[in-house]
Amino acid sequence: MTKFKLNMLTVALATVGLSSYSIAAQETSADAEQRESPAEAREKAKAAASVEVIEIKGFRRSVAESINTKQYSNSIVDSVSAEDIGKLPDSSIAESIARLPGLSAQRLDGRASLISVRGMGGDFNTTTFNGREQVSIGDNRGVEFDLYPSEVISEVVVYKTPDASLITQGIGGTVDLRSVRPLDKNERIINANVRFEKNGLEAVNPDMDDQGKRGSIGYIDQFNDGKVGVALAYAHMQSPNQEERWHAWNYDKNDDGIRRLGGAKPYVRSSELTRDSVLGVLEFAPNKDLHLTFDAMYVDFEDKQILRGVELPIGYGRDDGSSTIDILEERDGVATRFRANDVKGIVRNDVNFRQAELTSFGANVEYQLSDWTLEADLSYSKADRKLWVMESYATTGRGGNAGQGVGDDIIVEMNDSLTGATFTPSLDYSDRALFELGAARNWGVGEVGVDGQDGNLLTPETKDEMTTFKLAANRLLENDFFSSVEVGVNYSKREKSKVDYGEYLRVPNYVAGDVNSTLPIADKYYLGNVSLGYLGMGNMIAYDSLAMYRDGVYDSVVQGDTVPDKWRGTWTVFEDIYTTYVKADISSYVFDLPLYGNIGVQYVYTDQSSDGFQVSSRPEGGLNIDPTTQGDSYSNVLPSLNLVLKVTDEQQLRFGAARTVARPRMDQMNSSFSYGFDRGRNNPGVFNPDDLTTSPWSSGSGNPSLKPIVADQFDLSYEYYYTSEGYVSAALFHKDIKDWVANNDTIFDFSDFNTPNPEDVPITNLGVNTIPDNVGDAKVSGAELTAVVPFNVLTEALDGFGAVLSATFLDSEVDVKGMQQEIPGLSDKVYNFTVYYEKAGFQIRTSMNHRSEYQGAVRNQSANLDTRTAAAETLWDAQLGYDFSESSIDALKGLSVTFQVQNITDEPFVTNFVDGETGQVIGAQDYQRYGRNFMLGFGYKF
Repeated sequence: MTKFKLNMLTVALATVGLSSYSIAAQETSADAEQRESPAEAREKAKAAASVEVIEIKGFRRSVAESINTKQYSNSIVDSVSAEDIGKLPDSSIAESIARLPGLSAQRLDGRASLISVRGMGGDFNTTTFNGREQVSIGDNRGVEFDLYPSEVISEVVVYKTPDASLITQGIGGTVDLRSVRPLDKNERIINANVRFEKNGLEAVNPDMDDQGKRGSIGYIDQFNDGKVGVALAYAHMQSPNQEERWHAWNYDKNDDGIRRLGGAKPYVRSSELTRDSVLGVLEFAPNKDLHLTFDAMYVDFEDKQILRGVELPIGYGRDDGSSTIDILEERDGVATRFRANDVKGIVRNDVNFRQAELTSFGANVEYQLSDWTLEADLSYSKADRKLWVMESYATTGRGGNAGQGVGDDIIVEMNDSLTGATFTPSLDYSDRALFELGAARNWGVGEVGVDGQDGNLLTPETKDEMTTFKLAANRLLENDFFSSVEVGVNYSKREKSKVDYGEYLRVPNYVAGDVNSTLPIADKYYLGNVSLGYLGMGNMIAYDSLAMYRDGVYDSVVQGDTVPDKWRGTWTVFEDIYTTYVKADISSYVFDLPLYGNIGVQYVYTDQSSDGFQVSSRPEGGLNIDPTTQGDSYSNVLPSLNLVLKVTDEQQLRFGAARTVARPRMDQMNSSFSYGFDRGRNNPGVFNPDDLTTSPWSSGSGNPSLKPIVADQFDLSYEYYYTSEGYVSAALFHKDIKDWVANNDTIFDFSDFNTPNPEDVPITNLGVNTIPDNVGDAKVSGAELTAVVPFNVLTEALDGFGAVLSATFLDSEVDVKGMQQEIPGLSDKVYNFTVYYEKAGFQIRTSMNHRSEYQGAVRNQSANLDTRTAAAETLWDAQLGYDFSESSIDALKGLSVTFQVQNITDEPFVTNFVDGETGQVIGAQDYQRYGRNFMLGFGYKF
């Protein structure tokens, strides 16, 4: 792949404004008085462009407003805007901004949720609401955008280059979600929207629905001669989602070197996302000098998932290794058809809940004092999240060894692309007389009993709370180079905590080693069958496992009593960040060409710490749990420069240079610690004193002393705005990244720790502790090409038609102690285009998003996000609508109708197993089919 390098020409362009200052300064004072300053001319052009935008509506207006935002910004930005509350051009925020140049979205459980900016995933970007950093509902900083309702957001601006006044920065970019400002509207606006949706897969579970609805209402008004403005919005969503999923354990090699499916966990999933959101904005401008803004947002979010399937340990048959596999056909070293004998399958009826509440408040005061503008900003945000991840097992008999329950002789035929398989079982998985509640495998640990884990329940909770306070002062200047200077301070206090709680579930008639100590599925919980026909498995039993738990059908054993990792996953992280900055806005001439921009620097001091737990095993059983607190402090100096050289009225060159940071993941900053002792390695034949990775001791912990990832970035772009609705641009960028965070093995002395078994005498007290650390470097280079083309520039006969196209090409490398890694969320190629027609009330558009292979995020069995190799995908959407305001039917004025189809081609989400030695794709690990989604919407503007 082509590598993009910035040469000396780039450096020359970076400094041309400063080196040419003396030339510009030679103008006489009389000349300076006869023409406007660049800043004044720019403000007039921006105002004129805004007037043009008012004359158009709908998607075309959104495009034109986004063009204005980009053209007149001193930084490199892209944006998407809504004509009114509730009218972003897509059904979710993630879908809207994923169409911007250099951005891409990843689907989680069928919905666009995670955003990458110039190849950098959510952990490397920052999300703000009205300019203020937001808390998150995950374990880390990355925002899941399906939490935020598109119906209450009026604009999203993505900063690809920062300036010194942008307090929260990321090495990918900063995504700023903005609410409406009622005093900007100058009119009363009341609108309501309702949408009905249906999934093309139908309901794959009998106790879930495939139809949903969304609704919103917005109100904007001004009072007291335009001195008081109010905006209120409410949105409700009840959105279903269906999935047919294939999940492979692995593709292990047998003794002959042939890879075969190690195990599979296919299932059907039905989910329903319910979200209620409220937004309020109050503006008060009693005179021309004072302006106050107050905003508040509340989101109540719940995602319920029902998952049913059969888990098949194909290559591992029985826990005692007594099963066999007969390979019938193989291709390129992979078994494509084989018989797995005596497989002990597990019928699973699982339930997941994700519940979250987000509260956000902000207050901003601006006061004009002669040439000074004084600003104070205060904000508070809080997010609480609770997860419920429940697994329930049914089996033919307790235990996983030979003779413990009936096994299945299964013919497995892998499909040609190795993205799934067809099973021909010998058992009927819908037979209630054969399958009863109980443990099919010897997965239990500790008090629950080795064959006593009949289910599993995880209920972790996270809380994230942040308060920020900012003071700033901006002074207008009168000289030939700087138009204003701004100084400011910002204080941010954040506290994020997680409690990792879990239970093992066991039926009350459990008897260790008794194959018959299972529990029949009672009629009151039996729901009939679920079809696994897409796998050839036929039907399987469906039952209400959640009701079973709530009714006390299961006994429970608290995992934290015996499992050290539960305490390692329990922590609190504290951050106090003090930022001081100065920024000067540039307004000058270079060779008689207007030059705009800014130059500035931030000084950031961080004090961080973590409370956690250090856990060791007691010789008599149980755990020693001791609290621990660790922390660190550090500072960063972050300079930034943005230059815009206006070559003609329509063309401009941009250059940006900055040092940015991405703060470490908060779960990696925790101070909790847990360890393990492997008795199998506690002998001289296995342990090698020169290689401590062979030690029986091992441990893992967080790192409260983690530093931010630091990037020096450079940007160069050309933009040509040939009409108010169209432009073309080409951009190059490069990021030189230091202090990359990766796992690092360190030598640790375990002398003070007990072995789980008192009779074990350690052969050594040294072992390896694995911690996240700043041990790597990375580079990202790329190019962005964008064209927004209204076809009326070709001929008036095509007025109303247009296209928005972009392509992003990226090249990256990560070096961690001589080993190469991949950057999460980075695709080498991203293509977006939208073709639209909008005129006389008709609104038609279709969009395509394509991204090449990347390291994606998938929810694991603990509902956390794992990184896996996601295959390339291409998504198509379409929308058809009509606005009756453009019609001659007076009775329907204000009414609009839209019909949308998402995922037109039924594109799956696929992750692959990749051979670590050859880099070749072996087969699919996940193959998730979501089906098409249909939405019919009605809007009314009063």
